[in-house]
Amino acid sequence: MKSGLKIRVDKATAILDALKTIGNRDVLVGVPAENSNRDDVQFGNAGIGYINEFGSPAQNIPARPHLRPGIRSVEDKTTEQLKIAAEAVLDGKQDKAEKALNKAGMFAVQGVQRYMTTHDFEPLADPTVTARARRGRKGAKIELASRLAGNSSSNDNVRPLIDTGSYRRSITYVVRDKSEK
Repeated sequence: MKSGLKIRVDKATAILDALKTIGNRDVLVGVPAENSNRDDVQFGNAGIGYINEFGSPAQNIPARPHLRPGIRSVEDKTTEQLKIAAEAVLDGKQDKAEKALNKAGMFAVQGVQRYMTTHDFEPLADPTVTARARRGRKGAKIELASRLAGNSSSNDNVRPLIDTGSYRRSITYVVRDKSEK
């Protein structure tokens, strides 16, 4: 018995190839090595990010996670873009998929940067505030005066993770094949 179904064009292979292509792409957020160099520290922005994300007990620096929570803070937006990318691949629109992956990366970077400026991290230690004040940071001078007057830190005058803004600006994203290293 015949089903009456006629196959005019078989796109199964094309769809499987498209799914492999999107499945082999990563959207990575952070500080690439080429964006890392700085004159004021030996290990660059990538090292600053690592130390701030995980802390350094040897240097008495507490963990101030900001990359992962910042990305999670925009998960709804990035997930939507990843869904658009997957649908575009199924429709054979690789350019649209690539745009959606890049948009997901932009949303993630914005989420991290916003998280860095809005989250209440553990306040900076007195020596750090003093060092910033010595370098002429206005907020640090105000914070130092406030602490010397016996007031508790409010984090309004100095932001942990943000001194010059170089590290914050260095956070970016890349869309690449998983096989690239």
